[in-house]
Amino acid sequence: MRERAVGRPDGSPGGASRHQASVPASVTERNESCKGVSASHLRDALAAAGIAVGLVDPEGHIREPNGALRAFGEGLEPLTHDDARSGRAYRELMRGERDRVRYTRRFKHRDGHTVWARVTLTPIREAGGAARWSLLTAEDITGQRELQQRLRHLRMHDPLTRLPNRELFFERLSSALGEGASGSRIGLCYLDVDGFKAVNDTLGHRIGDRLLSAVAERLAMWAEPAGHLVARLGGDEFAVLIEGSRGTAHATAVADAILGALDLPFDIEGQRLAVSASVGVVERPVSGTTPTGLMQAADTTLYWAKTDGKARWTLFDPERNAHRMTRQALSSTLRPAVERGEFVIEYQPLVGIRDGALRGAEALVRWRHPELGTLAPNRFIGLAEENGAIVQLGRWVLAESCRQARIWQLAHPSRVAPFVSVNVAVRQVWDSDLVADVAAILAETGLAPELLQLELTESAVMGSAGRPLQALHALSEMGVHIAIDDFGTGYSNLAYLSRLPVRGLKLDGSFVRGFGAQPHPNPADETIVTALVQLAHELGLTVTAECVESEAQARRLHAIGCDTAQGWFYSRPGPPELIDSILSGAPLRAVHNNA
Repeated sequence: MRERAVGRPDGSPGGASRHQASVPASVTERNESCKGVSASHLRDALAAAGIAVGLVDPEGHIREPNGALRAFGEGLEPLTHDDARSGRAYRELMRGERDRVRYTRRFKHRDGHTVWARVTLTPIREAGGAARWSLLTAEDITGQRELQQRLRHLRMHDPLTRLPNRELFFERLSSALGEGASGSRIGLCYLDVDGFKAVNDTLGHRIGDRLLSAVAERLAMWAEPAGHLVARLGGDEFAVLIEGSRGTAHATAVADAILGALDLPFDIEGQRLAVSASVGVVERPVSGTTPTGLMQAADTTLYWAKTDGKARWTLFDPERNAHRMTRQALSSTLRPAVERGEFVIEYQPLVGIRDGALRGAEALVRWRHPELGTLAPNRFIGLAEENGAIVQLGRWVLAESCRQARIWQLAHPSRVAPFVSVNVAVRQVWDSDLVADVAAILAETGLAPELLQLELTESAVMGSAGRPLQALHALSEMGVHIAIDDFGTGYSNLAYLSRLPVRGLKLDGSFVRGFGAQPHPNPADETIVTALVQLAHELGLTVTAECVESEAQARRLHAIGCDTAQGWFYSRPGPPELIDSILSGAPLRAVHNNA
């Protein structure tokens, strides 16, 4: 039971108050022994204090609160028992395990408004060091708290659109993925405005900013009543967070609503602007999801929406992402793989159709990936061209192929030396000094220039101008043979062909597949090939047929005049020893031997 208070409500002696208690005997006696300080003096001192102050007994009940402390009103008592943590802290304080306890708490002021106070508890130690009582002080920090909230709002919101910014978005996202939400689902729509850069470039940044504000207002008007957080993450990128998602259909419905909200044109300072958005949609269980993983998936899916045609939403697809991740992983490890020696070259014979003699060998690079096994060129050459690694890889293939061709020549001096044919990407011509590289490699290996053939695709050669065309002429003058690979699938500009320093054409395999069938499934293809072979011979060019897989194909190609061929009918690609064995007498198929 509390002791009946002594003193008036304002804390001065003379009246009774239910908030005020008598000074405990131990405290009174102690103070009366200290230079004659009486209990009334102590009460007067507490009442006169400029801050809210009171005594707290061992059980955590407040005794002798002064008027400033009583003004905090409801929620004042018990200060130290409002939760288990504060109660434990107070017991540690009284046992001498803490020097003080400090925490912040919200109160209801007696005039009705909310007050935030910083409460401090300091032990009052008696003779011998034991503490049975503590001194409580409470500082009104409502103004500081409100200032902090205003500053936090400014820090957490975008000044242009007044939407939550990236920092607040990730705080909310982390909270949604935190503990206690493992049984729920979450969705995210990540979008940006299609063609926004063109608005900035043509109408100016002021119009662009007004447009972003108008887009933000529409998104907020639609999404916020539905309970979704809309944030501007930067530039023209926005995010809509779907907490408690009900599944994929729910998330895609939100994406549809986003696109619908932007359907009507925007009137900005007399300009009528029609805009659309691309939206990446990710929806998954909260369990096992991280903010970083969710945002990476959303960013990837937004990119898909852009590449799929814009003005649409695209849903995250794990299989598509796995393919993209594999491409990304391969792309990032291409250069180190060259340095680690993970690439090897296989050689496929180029055979004279009439006599079955070995004319040359095409160098085909393979990647012996430590995790994915042996990869064919179509898995990585395109990536190497995209990231520039083709220059380093192409130089290595060229050097290794020329070295091997010279070894064959020296090992079989009595045989006509086969040439080696190496594919060259157009980026190698642009991004490196191909002429200098070839000259240096030929000098280093001792290979004669006429034993090297460089293959470039038709689209690359036919569009050559400036530096690429100069490089082709310089290589041809050096004695190196130039051939057009996959001929018939690109420009087929025959007039331009006559002005190129080209020695040979390689017919694309798509033309060869129908040869040998009776009747030909595409008669026009056979007519085109026949005409191309005749034209090539008139121009002094040789013709090689690729992808020859049957005797019937070889017979028909021979009949229309093709000079050489390659394909599984003759031999699959193999290690350098394959060419060695052929040069040593291993037979190759010839049309006349299979008549």
